[in-house]
Amino acid sequence: MNNSQEILNEKKYNKLIVVLSILIPVVVAVLFGVKIPNVEPLSFLPPIYATINGITALVLVLAVVQIKKGNRKAHEKLMKTAIFLSVAFLAMYVAYHMTSNSTKFGGVGAIKYVYYFILLTHILLSIIIIPFVLITYVRAITNNIEKHKKIAKITFPLWLYVAITGVIVYVMISPYYV
Repeated sequence: MNNSQEILNEKKYNKLIVVLSILIPVVVAVLFGVKIPNVEPLSFLPPIYATINGITALVLVLAVVQIKKGNRKAHEKLMKTAIFLSVAFLAMYVAYHMTSNSTKFGGVGAIKYVYYFILLTHILLSIIIIPFVLITYVRAITNNIEKHKKIAKITFPLWLYVAITGVIVYVMISPYYV
């Protein structure tokens, strides 16, 4: 495939990437504020979606190991799995918050500032990572491998940070769940 064909293929996806990169955080923010009345809180979900975050981190690392070994098919399967896990996490996270009140962090002193720093960076980067993941994926499926490699070097550490800090946030706040 020549360079102009790769660019045309990527451009087909650009509008969708922009729409999803805006729509996902907006929908999550709106749904976060919606409480479903007369529904039992889905209080079993936080440890599940924290585990999913941990598995996502592991899958991302395994995907990088596989591509460094030259195993493109395994890399592709692992990356699709990481995307699926992230979507599953998001669905459970929203479902939990639509049925449960937010849990307040009860720590005091320096740990409180550590928690809020991790939480804030986790939330901000979880929004920022959306277009990075989508662009990286599109560059892979359109076979624009050189550009894929360049952006993947940015996407991977950001996504890994979001996955790992999701687990850390859960561990830090879990003693305060009602």
